[in-house]
Amino acid sequence: MYAILDIETTGGKFNEEGITEIAIYKYDGHQIVDQFVSLINPEREIQDFVVKLTGISNKMLKNAPKFYEVAKRIIEITQDCILIAHNASFDYRILGTEFKRLGYDYKRNTICTVTLSKRLIQDAPSHSLGKLCRFLGIPVTDRHRAKGDALATVKLFKLLLDKDIDKSIVKESVLYFDKRHEKRRILKILDKLPETQGIFYIHNEEGNIIFIGRGSNIKSEVNKQFLKKTSKAEKVLKRVYEVTFEETGNSLLTRLKYHLDLDRIRPKYNIIRKRKLNGKGFNNASFLIIDKGRIPEENAVILVEDNEVIGYTFTNLAFQENEIHILKSMLTPIENKSLAKNIIKNFLVRNKVKKIVRYTDAV
Repeated sequence: MYAILDIETTGGKFNEEGITEIAIYKYDGHQIVDQFVSLINPEREIQDFVVKLTGISNKMLKNAPKFYEVAKRIIEITQDCILIAHNASFDYRILGTEFKRLGYDYKRNTICTVTLSKRLIQDAPSHSLGKLCRFLGIPVTDRHRAKGDALATVKLFKLLLDKDIDKSIVKESVLYFDKRHEKRRILKILDKLPETQGIFYIHNEEGNIIFIGRGSNIKSEVNKQFLKKTSKAEKVLKRVYEVTFEETGNSLLTRLKYHLDLDRIRPKYNIIRKRKLNGKGFNNASFLIIDKGRIPEENAVILVEDNEVIGYTFTNLAFQENEIHILKSMLTPIENKSLAKNIIKNFLVRNKVKKIVRYTDAV
């Protein structure tokens, strides 16, 4: 069972809007079986541009019922229904906000006909309600009024249901209020991650890296990130499409790569603090920093030459470390040498590595 709706609001600041009109049509997949249409007194002023768009004025709503007077009817008509709307996240948020003001936790599963039409009517020049209806030949009356837009959405949804022969796309498009799809998606992502030390990269659907993290257990750290309740963490969770990773084997390389990648990529949701770089170097020394690799028989090697951090690599044969010309051919180069130098120097002051070998000792 579906509850197809449209809401008109006062406009204004996010989550401070009020409902001015609501239309809900209960639809069983074949016909409308119940309906509720009403103006609502929002108990606040309507924005001027909204009055011009909808034709609904403050004067018209003076004697209209307030939301609390119709709340029970809305709960009843949408009970055990999937909410359907064109841009459903907006209508569902507005309803949820109004119910929250009454101290009621309103929860319903939703389907957005914008998302659904993008999958089922890909050749449409636009997926806005008005243009989509014109493209499909669906008549619309009272545009930008709740009743007219809701009835148009009923006709659009019926067409989309018919196009989705086995209803698989419709089922995939349901957003569950308990976020079960999101939970399954996150579990699939976590299943692919190792429980080893390294860096992880969170990508959005376009493939862009939006967050970088690090830790001694990549899988555990990603899971912790997804469980955080900060505003930024929730935005990352909402946008995550894929998580890639790079194993490092030791704390120094983890710290080095993490800060170099932050500086190079500058992901949207990382907090990047400006590091104070000291001018001191390594006394013009040339040496190898050798530490644990990603597997027991492997070493991680960082090359410092004439006071500059040249690059890093992984070796599993002693002669690779002993022959500098071979080692150099294997290196992943480091661009921000000043940052790398600062990170390595600060790390070595407080931490130990496997060994440090000067060139004269290595050749």
